[in-house]
Amino acid sequence: MNKKPSIKFKRAAVVGVGLIGSSLARALRERDVAETVIGVDQDEDILARAKKIGVIDHGFSSLDEGVKGADLIILSTPVGALTEICRKVSDCAEDGALIIDVGSVKGVVLDAAKALPDRIFFVPCHPVAGTEQSGPEAGFASLFEKRWCIITPLERNDAPYLEAVKQATGLWTAIGAEVEVMDAAHHDLALAVTSHIPHLIAFTMIGAADDIESVAQGEVVKYSAGGFRDFTRIAASDPVMWRDVFLNNREAVLEVLGRFSEELAVMQRAIRWGDADALYNAFSRGRSLRRAIVDAGQETAAPNFGRDEPHVSGEES
Repeated sequence: MNKKPSIKFKRAAVVGVGLIGSSLARALRERDVAETVIGVDQDEDILARAKKIGVIDHGFSSLDEGVKGADLIILSTPVGALTEICRKVSDCAEDGALIIDVGSVKGVVLDAAKALPDRIFFVPCHPVAGTEQSGPEAGFASLFEKRWCIITPLERNDAPYLEAVKQATGLWTAIGAEVEVMDAAHHDLALAVTSHIPHLIAFTMIGAADDIESVAQGEVVKYSAGGFRDFTRIAASDPVMWRDVFLNNREAVLEVLGRFSEELAVMQRAIRWGDADALYNAFSRGRSLRRAIVDAGQETAAPNFGRDEPHVSGEES
């Protein structure tokens, strides 16, 4: 039997019922963290599908109607849409409502939050979890279990806001996540290293393979080894979401990309000059880091990295 949650909301409005939004809706329901779950999405077909499979209780295409009466508002849209959404929410959210987002860029979120009045409490969040799938059917309640959620609070020290940060922490803990608090700038740099640049490399590698005309597309598909298949899995991620990530985390991405380019030049030189020691040392570093990630419980050592098992997270946002 599930333990009674330490926090419970009367009405949760999930704005954007895709993979993360629908997974949160399922988790809130399964862990009894919200009495009623509302879906808000401009696409009425998505709302109909989400309601049909029991992800939400009611659906609204109007933001005003959807967040009315909600004491919890979850913004699970691409980060590029958050500024406009915050402007609209500022007029229709209930006093005392807790607002969280799930975006993997936080600097732009802090800017968007400036549109919100002090009577509502925005606590930026980033659950470091996800798959390459999208849509309400792709969500599952266990997506956040034993995964990290990073909270980057606003620069507010008033007691009601600090209580809202505790509420947000309690929400993520209730659905099985581990929580860490850090400032937005550090978050954006860390995620550029661990998520954004790996995605950029995958997108670029897929583009390079597609451009090599002497290798037929059928051969690329037929002879794909595990590494290339992983690139295609990552590159299958939502293009709108990732477009917004790179546009809104530009400085951190360019900083890490510059360092990656320097490392790539070192590898290129080692291959050109047959420097076996340099290659061995570089590959050993990679192997050690992989083992550390497995030991930390952030990946499995199962065959095929456990991806043959149901509901195992793919690439993270």
